[in-house]
Amino acid sequence: MDRLLLGAPLGYALDAVIGDPRRGHPVAAFGRAATRLEHRLYADRRAAGVLFTAVSTGTVAAGALLAERALRRRPPAGTALAGAAAWAVLGGATLVREARAIDGLLAGGDLAAARARLPHLCGRDPHGLDEAGIARAVVESVAENTADAVVNALVWGALAGAPGLLAFRAVNTLDAMVGHRSPRYERFGWASARLDDLAGWPGARLTALLTAAAAGPGARRRALRVWRRDGGAHPSPNAGQAESAFAGALGVRLGGELAYGERVERRPVLGAELRAPERADIERACVLSRRVGALALGTALVGRAAVRAGARAGARAVGRRAVRTGARR
Repeated sequence: MDRLLLGAPLGYALDAVIGDPRRGHPVAAFGRAATRLEHRLYADRRAAGVLFTAVSTGTVAAGALLAERALRRRPPAGTALAGAAAWAVLGGATLVREARAIDGLLAGGDLAAARARLPHLCGRDPHGLDEAGIARAVVESVAENTADAVVNALVWGALAGAPGLLAFRAVNTLDAMVGHRSPRYERFGWASARLDDLAGWPGARLTALLTAAAAGPGARRRALRVWRRDGGAHPSPNAGQAESAFAGALGVRLGGELAYGERVERRPVLGAELRAPERADIERACVLSRRVGALALGTALVGRAAVRAGARAGARAVGRRAVRTGARR
């Protein structure tokens, strides 16, 4: 049996039960290595950023591929590798844990502590946000990161096994490190940002479909309507897909003005006809995220089985053609 078909559920279960390790997380180790490489390669040019992205991502993918091949004849070890890779890259449990921590602070009336906790979940400036503003920020982050931290990783695992899982997380991490707009990274971070957009394209749209599937019957139609209408309005080619579907599924409007330090963005409103988010919507978003993650795991396993079956069928067809060609000769 394909190792990922066993390893992915194992990694998903570990993430759901244990979450991210407090110390020694592989993604954090990759981030430190990428930071050292950036210090060596940085130049205010796109070409330097292309080299940085290629070396960082390629090293991870190549290392995972070599490990996978080395364990080809050792099924238990290969399954353990796939499970460890899935656990390392999935972040659904941590996402929900952080969102619920903020919800708990708001429920206790500690707005200052909730503001202080918000940067653990997203990069926007929490100063000046009231309870409704924090609720909106949390719901938007849960929606976007359900796509990034769960669905997209599983999509790439289905397509390319453990190397796909780890390479996607490397790309996503680089985007978080250097892909944002700033004087330092405007050119150097271009390649990481564009590669992350490309890698996130299929999973973002699958997230929207699974969000609609995970919603109730009435909310399902609303999620599809808001997604089709507003999904492309977001400045990100991918974030708006998940956020608009979550907006419709939860019956709340998302988007609008937000601040990142001194920079203020005015984004299109997603689900403009719906009500503003409230604190209670944080828990609803968390439950929806977990449902979407479970559906994504099932979809990835079915997709992986289909990919492997197609590959085997293709290999058999090539073999039959080779036999017929040899017979004619």
